[in-house]
Amino acid sequence: MLETGKISFFQLRLKKYSLKQKILIGRKIKNICNKNKVKFLINDDPLLTLRLGADGCHLGQKDMNIKEAKKIIGKQIIGVTCHNSITLAKKAIKAKANYLAFGAFYTSKTKKTKHVANIKVLNRIKKITKIPIVAIGGINSENYKNLLLNNANFLAISGYIWNNKKYKPLEALERLK
Repeated sequence: MLETGKISFFQLRLKKYSLKQKILIGRKIKNICNKNKVKFLINDDPLLTLRLGADGCHLGQKDMNIKEAKKIIGKQIIGVTCHNSITLAKKAIKAKANYLAFGAFYTSKTKKTKHVANIKVLNRIKKITKIPIVAIGGINSENYKNLLLNNANFLAISGYIWNNKKYKPLEALERLK
């Protein structure tokens, strides 16, 4: 699945699973990521990141703060959700986040859209930092190019790949040329 060369990071996001299930699934995915030279990130959980030996962790605004997460996972990758807020981004930059995630840019079925981001946010944040920017939310083969052309370094794409009624995961990836 990952041999397309289009995937730089894979985030394990299993909200409704037990710790035991996350560990079992995480170990398998980590092996797949390692074989394909894809960085493996854990959503919300620095302790699980450490336990699985993952490459890093993504923190939402309601999760542990970066300083505490760094105490647990050290120099591993830590990305932070900034929604559509320059203020949250500035806090994450100051705390030395490795990437900033903004969104949702488009309507998404993966997660309820509470915060709507736009291209202006990407352009404003790029003027104040060189930290990589990840665009999130409702991204598909029709709208992804606009984000890349407007300062997004990476795209977090979930529903379009995994829950696509029209294309299987590899076919969906192939449509992102």
